[in-house]
Amino acid sequence: MSVSAEAFGYVADLVRTHSAIQLTPGKEYLVESRLMPLAREKGLSGPTAVESYVREMRRRADRSEVTRVVEALTTNETSWFRDNSPFVVFRRHVVPAVQSLHPGPVRIWSAACSTGQEPYSIAMTLLETGESRFSVLATDLSTAVLAQARRGEYSQLEMNRGLPAAMLIRYFARSGAGWAVKDELRRTVTFTQHNLLSPPPSGGPFDVVFLRNVLIYFDAATKRDIFTRIRRVMRPGAFLILGAAESTVGITDAWERVATPYGSVYRVPGGTS
Repeated sequence: MSVSAEAFGYVADLVRTHSAIQLTPGKEYLVESRLMPLAREKGLSGPTAVESYVREMRRRADRSEVTRVVEALTTNETSWFRDNSPFVVFRRHVVPAVQSLHPGPVRIWSAACSTGQEPYSIAMTLLETGESRFSVLATDLSTAVLAQARRGEYSQLEMNRGLPAAMLIRYFARSGAGWAVKDELRRTVTFTQHNLLSPPPSGGPFDVVFLRNVLIYFDAATKRDIFTRIRRVMRPGAFLILGAAESTVGITDAWERVATPYGSVYRVPGGTS
């Protein structure tokens, strides 16, 4: 049994208020599946478990429970070197271009990093090019996924999703039935909680910002606000890497599109190719 229109509307408003992510009608199944584990933790079961859980949450107005609901509904899909193409252009074009701009360490922000596969993939890419002077700031709204990312521990199933065997051997060590990130890789990435609706985190100015597969959940006005905030903490000539279905076109003219067959890549004016 799906959640009622009233319960769905309440949860959708909650998620939109705290994260700006839009849960449109038709996503009732998502609310049902993501909130069922939370309902069971409260001892609720049966076809009305989620409905009862939402009703009780509304009655108590518990801030911590609201946070858990928002996090449950904003956790996104991830994998190592996801979609591959952005990492190809990052290695072949972006890294050499950034290195030519200034002699200092390369600063990268991986926004909406989920359980850490993206920022660790970025760091591995840099280490494989021989670049050692860099830092990766990885942020996400969810404290739960950040906890796993900081631990750097992954199951065999998670490791099988896109990670080349050579990198598995070099950067990971066995940990029980799974794997753990080695210190060489772990120390290159810093994880911190951040909401894209808030001012950018410290650590900039950034040379590269990965903002992939999250803007698709926002309306145009929210996208514009996010782009504006991110632009303020990027160097002249810095790169913005979006998801394949995402673009700045029609939203902002703060970046120039980079001509590449490897995905949605943009650049802050002021750099040289």
